[in-house]
Amino acid sequence: MRRNIPSTQALACFEVAARHESYTRAAQELSLTQSAVSRQIQALEEFLGVQLFRRTRHGVVLTPAGAHYGRQVARWLQGLERDTLDVMAHQGEGGTITLAAVPTFATRWLIPRLPQLARQHPDIVVHIDTRTRPFLFADTTFDAALYAGTPDQVANWPGVQALLLMHEDVVPVCSPRLLESAAPRGRGRAHQPVSAEALAGLPLLQQSTRPYGWRQWFEAMDVDAAHALDGPRYELFSMLAVAATHGMGVALMPPLLIEAELASGELVVACARPLRGERGYYLVSPAQAQSPVLAAFAQWLLRAAQGDLPVS
Repeated sequence: MRRNIPSTQALACFEVAARHESYTRAAQELSLTQSAVSRQIQALEEFLGVQLFRRTRHGVVLTPAGAHYGRQVARWLQGLERDTLDVMAHQGEGGTITLAAVPTFATRWLIPRLPQLARQHPDIVVHIDTRTRPFLFADTTFDAALYAGTPDQVANWPGVQALLLMHEDVVPVCSPRLLESAAPRGRGRAHQPVSAEALAGLPLLQQSTRPYGWRQWFEAMDVDAAHALDGPRYELFSMLAVAATHGMGVALMPPLLIEAELASGELVVACARPLRGERGYYLVSPAQAQSPVLAAFAQWLLRAAQGDLPVS
């Protein structure tokens, strides 16, 4: 059966013209004449039976239908270009995964483990963009998402399946220099953890997206901390980590996001009493059956999350 699809040349001309709302700039970008762009768009409008642009004295303006269709065409062309480049790069073997991921988790946990993926699955390539909130997969070119959220948030994400990778446990960390000032201790014991009560007197670093994190931690430790809500606020865990390494205060951090700092000694555990947070890290993908490439990646990712794979 013949597909009811316009020519790709007409769609390419329309996408550029819609992006600029200008036939002239579209012609310049595509190295065509303005009349050639106009003919392609006119043919597309005739094919669709829908007016995409409204002509004015100053040029062209997208109609509401044109604006909506332009967004759809841009996503389709982007996906087609990506898939074409993938086939060219891999000569039909292996495959790629376009992943949406929360930035700190991607930078500090996933990317350091990707060399291990490359050794086990050399034909799999992972492209990563950042997303922090749920989205509709149908409106994007993403194959899956690495998402940090609560079980309720994941359950309310429509049309997806979710694989829990790990829970987000948090523990107080700070610079060794700051920890030395927390409590008098014997020689050679300056970097050993202190009590929860001792932390209540130190400056605390807050995360703006979890404003009650410290209060919850102190309540779980049965410690009355009058200043649990005080301290500078930062949005991302990566910001908290940098501030903590510079001795600005104690941060509540998932150890999995500061593996390098803990290994180098830039950060130390201030009190070895972790608290399980409400959130976890999930691999989220469309509800339909996964492609072989995505299924292999999901299996590898779960093993990495369970600690079965070394960090290279």
